[in-house]
Amino acid sequence: MRILIVEDDALLADGLAKNLRQSGHAVDWVDSAERALLAVGAEAFDLIVLDIGLPRMDGFEMLRKLRSGDRYVPVIVVTARDAVSDRVQGLDLGADDYLVKPFAFEELEARVRALVRRRGVPTGPRIVCGPLVLDLVARQATVDGQPVELTVREWAIMELLVGNAGAALSKERIIQSLSGWDDPLSANAIEVYVSRLRAKLEPYDIHIRTVRGFGYRLDKPREAGAD
Repeated sequence: MRILIVEDDALLADGLAKNLRQSGHAVDWVDSAERALLAVGAEAFDLIVLDIGLPRMDGFEMLRKLRSGDRYVPVIVVTARDAVSDRVQGLDLGADDYLVKPFAFEELEARVRALVRRRGVPTGPRIVCGPLVLDLVARQATVDGQPVELTVREWAIMELLVGNAGAALSKERIIQSLSGWDDPLSANAIEVYVSRLRAKLEPYDIHIRTVRGFGYRLDKPREAGAD
């Protein structure tokens, strides 16, 4: 997923970004609601992690403006405000989840996975595609129970392909999902990562097809008894 962190505490934002990137997400960070709204208007994000206590425009006002627009982006509010009235206000304004500081990163990651499941994306805690299984909690890929070692980038692309098995994904979609402002990806880099994935998966008869002039498609497994 591509995640936008909206947080004016640079130390906290840096820690969240590092952990989320280690989990395979592309992460960008802004320190104000105004910059966040500009970013959302210009680029596509899968999730916003939003602090409430922001300078000038607070997180509640940003959420109100965000939900009045045409583009829907899931939002997890993270804040030190633990009053019931604050939680109710955040949820009423359209927040998808509410997490009180301080919190364990593992809890944030679990809530991210829960949000993706709510949107109908088959994520987990495991994604199964025939003999290939991605365990999103352990971050371990296996084929017929045998571990397949993947780098962070390989894992992220594999998760996209398996979650959309049978459908073609454009290179632009992959780049948009995995690139951050400080960590850009090129089409050539995607080709290299896909080539490495093929080398690891094709011995198990799992194939990533090139859709000429567009992108890639992971073949769905054949059902038993199918012609």
